[in-house]
Amino acid sequence: SYFGDKSSYIENTSTVNLTSSSSVQGLHSAYITKPPLSTSRSVCRSHTPLMGYSVTSSSATSAHSIASVIVAVVEGRGLARGEVGMASIDLKNPEVILSQFADNTTYAKVITKLKILTPLEIIMSNTACDPGSTTKLFNLITEHFKNVTFTTVQRKYFNETKGLEYIEQLCASEFGTILMEVQSKYYCLAAAAALLKYVEFIQNSVYAPKSLKVRFQGSEKTAMIDSSSAQNLELVINNRDSRNGHTLFGVLNYTKTPGGSRRLRSNILEPLADAETINTRLDCVQELLQDEELFFGLQAVISKFLDTEQLLSVLVQIPKQDTVKTAESKITNLIYLKHTLELVEPLKAALRSCNTALLKAYYSSLEDTRFGIILEKITTVINDDTRYTKGCLSMRTQKCYAVKPNISEFLDIARRTYTEIVDDIAGMITQLAEKYNLPMRTSFSSARGFFIQMNIDASTLPNGQLPSEFTKITKMKNTYSFTSPDLIKMNERCQESLREIYHMTYLIVCKLLNEIYEHIHCLYKLADIVSMLDMLLAFAHACTLSDYVRPEFTDTLAIKQGWHPILEKIAVEKPVSNNTYLTEGNNFVIITGPNMSGKSTYLRQIALCQIMAQIGSYVPAEYCSFRIAEQIFTRIGMDDDIETNASTFMKEMKEITYIIQNANDKSLIIIDELGRGTSAEEGIGICYAVCEYLLNLKAFTLFATHFLELCHIDALYPNVENYHFEVQHVRSSAGNKEKIAYTYTLSKGYTEEKNYG
Repeated sequence: SYFGDKSSYIENTSTVNLTSSSSVQGLHSAYITKPPLSTSRSVCRSHTPLMGYSVTSSSATSAHSIASVIVAVVEGRGLARGEVGMASIDLKNPEVILSQFADNTTYAKVITKLKILTPLEIIMSNTACDPGSTTKLFNLITEHFKNVTFTTVQRKYFNETKGLEYIEQLCASEFGTILMEVQSKYYCLAAAAALLKYVEFIQNSVYAPKSLKVRFQGSEKTAMIDSSSAQNLELVINNRDSRNGHTLFGVLNYTKTPGGSRRLRSNILEPLADAETINTRLDCVQELLQDEELFFGLQAVISKFLDTEQLLSVLVQIPKQDTVKTAESKITNLIYLKHTLELVEPLKAALRSCNTALLKAYYSSLEDTRFGIILEKITTVINDDTRYTKGCLSMRTQKCYAVKPNISEFLDIARRTYTEIVDDIAGMITQLAEKYNLPMRTSFSSARGFFIQMNIDASTLPNGQLPSEFTKITKMKNTYSFTSPDLIKMNERCQESLREIYHMTYLIVCKLLNEIYEHIHCLYKLADIVSMLDMLLAFAHACTLSDYVRPEFTDTLAIKQGWHPILEKIAVEKPVSNNTYLTEGNNFVIITGPNMSGKSTYLRQIALCQIMAQIGSYVPAEYCSFRIAEQIFTRIGMDDDIETNASTFMKEMKEITYIIQNANDKSLIIIDELGRGTSAEEGIGICYAVCEYLLNLKAFTLFATHFLELCHIDALYPNVENYHFEVQHVRSSAGNKEKIAYTYTLSKGYTEEKNYG
């Protein structure tokens, strides 16, 4: 992300003494790199009347270097228990997402939603966390999110009337219909009230009226993938090494903007469950693949966009105190905004000749006159040639001279003073170079300001030392960096005049922003268009590197010669491809075969292909048709879990219970071995019982097992098919040794192998 300066979204925490408690350090762990001082698992301290207590774990800093979402969760009491309201806001994207839904006693939906949001902090009411009478939801959330800061707020702040007022006041007029949707949804309104009050408190800034995007997100329209399935399938994190890109996200992530990659991530974790929307996306990908000019034209424009969502986030916050930092960040952001708006025309030009419905809709959204209005307002005040540049000194110069001359007389005088000081510094360094006959040059860094640098061999210096008037000397190889007392004084004068310039520019910028707020909705549209186009371009890009095919949606799961997308990335040669076929009358497949024959890879491959199809991407196969899955469950892996004190068997049973409680007719269920953590007889018994239960559902189930006794279930149930992975026995040329050759190909029937292992 280009938004290097942290001041932009943690405006001035230093000036607000939140509390003397060290645990609050954790609140901002994503932005402040100092680790929380508390090393215990949870620290409870009371502070400010607004909050009850805050719990921070020592690993909060490391785990959430990217987290920036704050979530408030509230649950109904009494008869309404199980009705959950959630409100979340990303500190890098000014969009409030409200959701309210009824959940069962396992709270699967809440946990899944929270896992997808990867929150920095979770806010709950103090009544849910009273020692001795904590609610089940609180216990579950704290168990699942050990590294997340927990903050409890007094119950009175969860006030639905206040929540509705907040939304009426802050919601941009174009999203006004949200009020109709959420008027009677008391729990999400209560969560919104607590959330917005809390965010304004920690950010020390208020949101500008009518400037936020607020949307209500029910739990339908998307397929649910629980967090353990997402982990088993390595959707966004590689299990061996979290920094490694061998994940589904890594395979598809050719996005060029931060917004695009965020969108791709959330789509992979929550695929669409609506064939019409998926096909609209697939039409776009198809057009991008067929029209090379459109593909490269769009890619060139999209890659120039900065993080539009974060830019918006900073623009809509009005700091409570004006400091040099807030002034500087607002000026920078206005320059970014100008840069972004200047890209609207080139983006329109790239989309001009498109044919698909979605791209045409985006083109007409870009015809919005408000882009022009905002840009016009900006250009009346800001110089035309002010633009986003890399390098701290050039960006500092851009900020100084951003506002046009003759708008403020004092500003013009301050700028002249600044220029004179910079010229004096350059002149002084030239004089010093002549005086000592050394090759000195002026350098600049944001930390030191102006300083002197020179490349010289130490042996050529008199006594191997620099003249005595130079201080703060550092040496890297043959490069010396140093300064002098006079230069330090000049730097201070320079900073002083900069502060004046920034302050005066800031006043002009604030006035300008106040005029822009009413038109701000079009920027939300722009952010949405850019991130979506970026993701679709990434899908098209992934297709060009491999032979993917467009999926169809029917009531059958049929994949002809499909292969594993992640394995293809890792392997030297293309993986062996296999067929898959499941229908309503044949919805249960049992797969056998020796260890290492390819069962787990095959099962994961089917789930990954299903997810790729449901996010609008092409799929690694020769032909494929899918039935839309509303939920995807997996039970993979043979591992115990020390943290939750669960043995291998216990973990297996927990996972399978979760599947049995939540599966429905539209699910895709993948079970890779079951009953391995106990004796063979018990294991077979459990497997048989689970199979019989799942056979009553119309869900598509693939079950890999080593229990060959299970294969005979097909005699009782006509909808069971047996498949196995073939292996060949190869005798060595001497004829005395036998080796197994794995073919990795799937065949009908169950395995004949006697000597498993």
